[in-house]
Amino acid sequence: MDWNLQRTLSKINYRIHTDAIKEHIIPSIVTKEQIIFAYANEADLLNVALFGKTAAQWRDENPDSKGNIRDYASLEQLVVLSNMESVNALLIRQGLSQGERLVHLNTVAITQMKSLLKNQNLTKQLK
Repeated sequence: MDWNLQRTLSKINYRIHTDAIKEHIIPSIVTKEQIIFAYANEADLLNVALFGKTAAQWRDENPDSKGNIRDYASLEQLVVLSNMESVNALLIRQGLSQGERLVHLNTVAITQMKSLLKNQNLTKQLK
């Protein structure tokens, strides 16, 4: 898969994810800081489900690294992350709690990573 196509798909999934957060998690009257926190909180939900840690935990463990945890993710992890955004959007719309979503998303992450790593010839072709 062409890198630009992957980036475009990732942007589309990101939009689906943020729309679900906006429509179902953020109350109608909040401050700008609360809105930012809601999005960051959901991003960290995905980070924990996939990487096993929050962005802050990763920064504490990697103080000399520039960027964030996702900047150091493998292609396989980025594919799974993109998929997880769509799944999380669906789970949000279904009204599942954050804890329930974390369990589902972690299962998705494990299943998809196993599949991608087992089929590394396919992911090498994507690179």
